[in-house]
Amino acid sequence: MEENLQQLPKSGASPIIKIAIFGPESTGKTTLATQLAEYYKTVWVPEFARDYLQEKLDSGRGVCDVNDMLPIAYGQTKLENKSVLIANNYLFCDTNLLVTKVFSELYYDFCDPSLDKAARAHQYDLFFLTDIDVPWEDDGLRDSPKGRESVFDVFKQSLIDNKKPFITISGDKESRLKKAVAIIEDLTMALQMGFSSLDFLQIYEHGIPLKNIKDQLGIFNEGVLKSVLVNPATLNHGILKLTDTDFEQKANYFDANKSKIKLKKFVPASGAASRMFKFLITFLNEFDFGNESINAYINRKKDTELSLFIVGMDKFAFFEAVDEKLKEIYPDFNSLERDYKNYYFIKTLLSPEYFDFANKPKGILPFHKYMTHIAAPIEEHLYECAFYATSNNQSHLHLTVSENHQEQFEEIIEKIKDVIEAKSNSTINVTYSYQKKETDTIAVDSENKPFRNEKGMLVFRPGGHGALIENLNAIDADVVFIKNIDNVIQNNIQQISFYKKALAGILIELQHQIFDYLRVLDSQEMNPESINEILAFLRSQLNIEMNMDFHKFKLNNQINALKEMLNKPIRVCGMVKNEGEPGGGPFWVKGNDGSVSLQIVEASQVDLTNRDQVKILSSATHFNPVDLVCGLKNYQNEKFDLKQFIDPNSGFIVHKNNAGIDVKAYELPGLWNGAMANWLTVFVEVPLFTFNPVKTVNDLLKQAHQPL
Repeated sequence: MEENLQQLPKSGASPIIKIAIFGPESTGKTTLATQLAEYYKTVWVPEFARDYLQEKLDSGRGVCDVNDMLPIAYGQTKLENKSVLIANNYLFCDTNLLVTKVFSELYYDFCDPSLDKAARAHQYDLFFLTDIDVPWEDDGLRDSPKGRESVFDVFKQSLIDNKKPFITISGDKESRLKKAVAIIEDLTMALQMGFSSLDFLQIYEHGIPLKNIKDQLGIFNEGVLKSVLVNPATLNHGILKLTDTDFEQKANYFDANKSKIKLKKFVPASGAASRMFKFLITFLNEFDFGNESINAYINRKKDTELSLFIVGMDKFAFFEAVDEKLKEIYPDFNSLERDYKNYYFIKTLLSPEYFDFANKPKGILPFHKYMTHIAAPIEEHLYECAFYATSNNQSHLHLTVSENHQEQFEEIIEKIKDVIEAKSNSTINVTYSYQKKETDTIAVDSENKPFRNEKGMLVFRPGGHGALIENLNAIDADVVFIKNIDNVIQNNIQQISFYKKALAGILIELQHQIFDYLRVLDSQEMNPESINEILAFLRSQLNIEMNMDFHKFKLNNQINALKEMLNKPIRVCGMVKNEGEPGGGPFWVKGNDGSVSLQIVEASQVDLTNRDQVKILSSATHFNPVDLVCGLKNYQNEKFDLKQFIDPNSGFIVHKNNAGIDVKAYELPGLWNGAMANWLTVFVEVPLFTFNPVKTVNDLLKQAHQPL
């Protein structure tokens, strides 16, 4: 009997993909098996036990007992072996040996060892666990509808205990079929790509579309297409230069129109502060404590950053809190030598036992020291939100955070929100979102093969801040202000707000004109003069030159081309003069279709082996401070699907470390780079003081982050 049970081929021994429909009685297994067999024009394996037990009952030999388990198992195996020979690509099994094993244990508290061994050994590419959300039906052989939940839990646990790949199928029969087909299509693709069923299940549970994985693996093998720079964007050649009067007019235009629009401030705030303290982490790891002085270390490593940190230590907003903690930890702290004091200060600042600053998000760290309190960046953003993102006494702030840090943001906001609301005479609504797991990307090894950890599991990594286009896409607002969490200021918040309002005024003014043109284009009342007016607007206001063949088109085709060009989300970007800060800059870039457009480009997107490209890159006059105002709705007041405007070829391949092993990872097109590549774009020069990022902790010693 055991030899007969072992006849069923294991997964991989046949090109046929085998799906086991698994679950308690009356959960729709037969219905789903027949539906799938019909859909894929193949055969399905019926439940042998049904005919076997009906014949036993009809012949007067009684009902099912423990002695029937092995004959049922053998009959089921024989049916499946016959069916696999005639199956068309797929075989759907209404039941299987594991079901027989579970029933044997459930009803008789016993399972024959040969059945147990065979049930564990028989493999399928996937199990569909049928849910108990369908009505129980009595067919004369079924037991009872009572206790369905506990029986279902037993079936589910058996799949888990036996490490079988399974997905639960719920809903009515139409939705079950639709879901099952989608899963099978992806499973087929995964197996063709060389993944196992367990790999597929890991990808499925992570929520990453399999097509994304396939595309990412292709990018690792083929490389990322580099941006082709034509020229840097400069003043009056891609970057708008406004007078003080112009800025005032734009800010006033915004104030005059803001009551009619829904505003929101969007702040990516999930990033940890590890880079801020990188040189201090290196110091703790490499300093030969007790055998060299800090000054000797600074000379040995040429570490001017550490020298600056120590000299300015008492100017940091967190100095007093750390100093107080040190005196608590070390009662004789005041009598220690200065090197010891400095070393213990840095160690306590970064220690997980105490302040753990490098592992916390930037948004909650103490940045600024006021007369009455210490302020974190999130507080400054709340103030900014009240100053320029308020209409009808309502202000909306949206933060992207990591789930495990949200509570810390909420604690700070709870303490200060009432004060800010009272000062600004507005109500501030704060919402949160997390970077979606399905935007994670697969890591690969040096040979571009999927990387696996010590448990043999695939490794996925966050897709970078470009993944936040999904979060931005979910926001319901007409105009959104975007600013990085670390780009805040202790002084001049009124002036900062003035320029943000001006950028928003530029956006709204452009929108009004674009929307008017789109309505005219819809009206079919177009003539050559109107066409020429729109072309002149595109050229002068949006830096867009239509294709040379445009005038050869028929009128209807010209109208459609103009509608396609104008009906896009808009971004107005503040640009400051380049003073050597790391990051992206504004350039004229040639697309794959030969068209030239304004883009924000990072150095990693440029072919640094091409001298001409490097020359253009180095000649950039301005820098992107990630100070954006965005229009997210069309002229019919409908939200754009922002994912439709991404340049999928503008991602990054980065090198990371996983448990001491070098791996390659893919980062999605950056939020203000490739993720907005196909938006309407306007670059505007703004004063340098509007840009105050904190890339390293020493940036907090700059005047913009110090009390007046």
